[in-house]
Amino acid sequence: MIHTRILPICLSLLVAVSAAHAVGGKWTPEQLLDHDAEWLEELGLEVPAQVLWSPGEGGLLEAVVQVRGCSSGFVSPQGLLITNHHCVFGILQHHSTAENDIIASGYLAESAADELPGPAVRASIPSRFTDVTDVIGAAVPEGADDLERFEAIEAKKKALVASCEERENRRCKVAVYDDGVRYTLIEAIEYPDVRLVYAPPRAVGEYGGDIDNWMWPRHTGDFSLLRVYTAPGGRPAEYAEDNVPLIPKRHLQIARQGVSDGSFVMVVGYPGRTYRRLTRSEMEERHERYFPSRAALYQDWMEIIAAAGERDEEARIAMASRYKSLANREKNARGQVAAIDRGDLVGKKIAAEAEVIEWIADHPEHAAALDSYQGLEALAAEVLADWDRSFLLGEVRSGALPLALALTITRWSMESETSDAERRADYQERNRARTRSNLERAEKMLHAATDAELMTDWWRRLRALPADQRVAPLDAIVPVEASTEAVRAAVDRLLAETSVTDEEARLEMFGETPDALRARKDRLIDLAFALQEAAYLPREKTTDRRAGARLRLRPAWRRAVEAHAGRPIDPDANGTLRVSLAHVKGYSPREAVWMKPLTTVAGVIEKHTGSDPFDAPEAVRQHAPKAPESRWADPTVGNVPVGFLATGDTTGGSSGSPVLNGRGELVGVNFDRVWENIANDFGYNPDIARNVTADVRYMLWMLEEIEGAKAERILEELGLR
Repeated sequence: MIHTRILPICLSLLVAVSAAHAVGGKWTPEQLLDHDAEWLEELGLEVPAQVLWSPGEGGLLEAVVQVRGCSSGFVSPQGLLITNHHCVFGILQHHSTAENDIIASGYLAESAADELPGPAVRASIPSRFTDVTDVIGAAVPEGADDLERFEAIEAKKKALVASCEERENRRCKVAVYDDGVRYTLIEAIEYPDVRLVYAPPRAVGEYGGDIDNWMWPRHTGDFSLLRVYTAPGGRPAEYAEDNVPLIPKRHLQIARQGVSDGSFVMVVGYPGRTYRRLTRSEMEERHERYFPSRAALYQDWMEIIAAAGERDEEARIAMASRYKSLANREKNARGQVAAIDRGDLVGKKIAAEAEVIEWIADHPEHAAALDSYQGLEALAAEVLADWDRSFLLGEVRSGALPLALALTITRWSMESETSDAERRADYQERNRARTRSNLERAEKMLHAATDAELMTDWWRRLRALPADQRVAPLDAIVPVEASTEAVRAAVDRLLAETSVTDEEARLEMFGETPDALRARKDRLIDLAFALQEAAYLPREKTTDRRAGARLRLRPAWRRAVEAHAGRPIDPDANGTLRVSLAHVKGYSPREAVWMKPLTTVAGVIEKHTGSDPFDAPEAVRQHAPKAPESRWADPTVGNVPVGFLATGDTTGGSSGSPVLNGRGELVGVNFDRVWENIANDFGYNPDIARNVTADVRYMLWMLEEIEGAKAERILEELGLR
């Protein structure tokens, strides 16, 4: 991997990092090299940091890649990837039927020919990182207002991406760190042929279900195996029978010796988004508006989906991935509110900002930061003016999927009227294949009656807003004074008189001109056009202007925060490669309680009730008594480990992250955090910051003891035969 090193924000702050503050942090690979080598060795790193990452040469971290919103890692020279069970759920759903429900039964490909293609699943392998901060800054015209600033930056980002993607089979993006403190052009090679090799039964991969989600002790086998394929010559290619497994540049070795209490580990992946850069008012918006609203909304929609699944098996399968996603986000939202309260994180943010403001008074070189801070606070107040309307419009895919599909089709047609460089990034030609795949994949997620009920509820909520926030095209169809029953009748008519819910027609519509779409006289398409003009485009323009303001204001404030700290600070997570340094360790969630850091197969049996979500498969129960004799048993706990806790700094997107020991060997895959640590997105607390990892020894025990001879080719490929 070629790497143009990103310079730290302030070179004068490149100092040895002390253990007091550095174990928490999602460090970029180049920041890993800035840590003191002796300190890293004291933590437990047994190889030089340059083995993990080296400018111009890459390193072991190149084995860690992204797969459709999750992290993953190569574990063989034949393109085999390990990730979470929940990260392959869409593939399981796509191939499941009422007669062959592999969501429930799990799946193991006994031969290469049996490996199942994953529609819309792509593996993205980074190959080059380049600092483009100065290039982006120079693109903003002098005197630009906030909207012009945003548009100039977006135009330059698109130009950089277009130039980068002139190289064959490249997928590029400009990553933005902390709202413009720095920008990095990331060049990746994207492989569209990714296939499912192994996923355990749902009763293993989701053992404990929603009850145990975000909890400890945990006994979930949240692991799976995928394989990346290429054309015979090694180039990325769409699925084809003659494709061959990718030979990755690097892959991770399975650790022969597992972890125990106190072991040093590293969580390596692509965490999605954190909020530590937010000001007090921005944090209050998350705490008081966003998370409570999200939790309440998703709970209601989950109840609708659950009731539909009880009535209809087809509804249960079709809505399975949507329910799972809603349930995870709903519980996360509740946990965020509770954890922010418990840790008084808003109060701590207020105190921390007061310290920086006081410090600025003695450091006039950062005087502009105070104006920036006040600007961010004023912007946070402005956001509240149309908050409810904007929030509900943004939830259209979760609550009104057929309409969301129509919005995608109409917006694509509208954007196609301009040159590719002028289009919104999501609607550029580079995203055509990906968008088409998503439109295809939706076929397995639609269920007419349930979608009608969800869309009615979404529409009802918009009608309940104050007059100045309501959505005119919806009110034109059903007057405000009409009943909810009238809304449901209108939804039924819309869905009865649309072809958007038919896969073949939907794909025909994709790419048609606005005139051609309007000529269809499709009622849902017509509504989507009206909503674009009256609601979504104006909302987008407002959002862009506010984003431009943050790009103007945030950097000065963040530089002052870092200067006050006197040390480098890891930037907020933004979907780029990060490393978290950690140790296997228990914790105390409340007085007089200590949670041990490892769980075992014995605990799976102890939790077994015979009823979902604690209904362990019969094969697991049959083999459990002999687990202590397995070669995968840990002598310190006397059984096969299932999961372990560590002090890793993780968030959404960290799912599937390989967890490595001090030698850089794979010991597990990250999949969760504990309940008390959900608000880690806003700040790291070493007392309760615990990530949850599926121990690789549990997967190996499942393959060897439960799957038996069917898994021999996989165990041999992993070098364990």
